[in-house]
Amino acid sequence: MESRCENCIVRQFNSLRAMSKEELKKVSDAKVFKKVKKGEPLFEEGQKLDGVFCVRDGVSKLSKLSTNGKDQVVKLATKGAVIGQRSVIAGEHTNLSAVAVNDMEICFVPKENILNTLQKNPEYAVEVLRHMAHDLKEADDVIVNMSQKTVKQRIAEAFLYLQQNFGVDKEGFLALTLSREDISSVVGTATESCIRIISEFKKKGYLETSGKRIKIADEKGLQELVQGF
Repeated sequence: MESRCENCIVRQFNSLRAMSKEELKKVSDAKVFKKVKKGEPLFEEGQKLDGVFCVRDGVSKLSKLSTNGKDQVVKLATKGAVIGQRSVIAGEHTNLSAVAVNDMEICFVPKENILNTLQKNPEYAVEVLRHMAHDLKEADDVIVNMSQKTVKQRIAEAFLYLQQNFGVDKEGFLALTLSREDISSVVGTATESCIRIISEFKKKGYLETSGKRIKIADEKGLQELVQGF
């Protein structure tokens, strides 16, 4: 169910926590609550945004289209994330596309509420800067991983990340199911290579699969692979 921003616990995960109660009331009066189905876009690369998207539930993949026409998944935006913030603040067209990985609940906040609060509330401005700095750090880490780790290490790390951040279901399979195409896009390799490596991980006992679902059977083995042992 839709709730007021001032009472929403999701904002504790993002920069909205630095807004005053009055500012949150204004945001809540202006926001639009939306449900987005799996596979539907929130926005496309190059689009001009009129506001930001606060993720209440679900996961969105943020990706960039390369010159060869292949989508490169840059990050996954989860519960509490504010998407489109950089583009709105910079007054630029979006650099990435956002598509729902599963069914999502989001709140769309008009840019006027964000920009006005930035000008009047220094604590909120600092909080926004903190989140943007964190995003830059993550981008740096991705660049280092791409250049210094093998494809096998990156795929192993991706599965460990999914388990750590999204957990498992009652049968022990990863709670968030990504397609083989999405996994290959996240780690920066061809889908065929990703499928081959997953098959190899199964033979070595690192993973178990059931259809599209994946279970980590040997977490220690994957961790040692990532560390280069």
